[in-house]
Amino acid sequence: MALLLVGLLLFIGIHSLRLFANEWRESMIEQLGKKNWQLLHAAVAIIGLLTIIMGYGYARYSAEWLWFPPVWTRHLAALLVLLAFVFVAAAAMPYSKLKSWVSYPMALGIKLWAFAHLISNGTSADVVLFGAFLAWAICNYAISRRRARAQGLEFSAPNFKFDALAIIVALAAYAVFVLFLHEFLIGVAPLPM
Repeated sequence: MALLLVGLLLFIGIHSLRLFANEWRESMIEQLGKKNWQLLHAAVAIIGLLTIIMGYGYARYSAEWLWFPPVWTRHLAALLVLLAFVFVAAAAMPYSKLKSWVSYPMALGIKLWAFAHLISNGTSADVVLFGAFLAWAICNYAISRRRARAQGLEFSAPNFKFDALAIIVALAAYAVFVLFLHEFLIGVAPLPM
């Protein structure tokens, strides 16, 4: 479990600097230069993500069961994760109505993904991993929305073509991930056939 915690600290920590230590982050960007900061940020994030994957892989085999989720939670989780894919895809679109509507679709997608995995998994390792991401995404969403309102930021949304594109990309990515990548990368088929 310690390796999982270290990975979460690295990954979520580097992604939380803008939220909780933005002045320090800005001073580091000024000292290192934007490109060097981006390289450092990416390196810490990648190391953190790989550590999370390894740590979760080890932790889930020795984790205690806290509850045994009913089968229907897997179906609900599949639907919530599909919605999460749509929000994450919308975050990459420059002028999405969905982005205009929710402001920060990436954070909302992460919240849905984490919540879906919390309700459909019941070990202590699951609670640590998905609970940490859910708590971070809730904070990220709330702080980012508050800052956007204070700065008067608005997200423009000229038409629905970017939303349609986000849905198409999300459906394709979801299908590939559910049918092939989840079991390959995580070792568990999300929807066993």
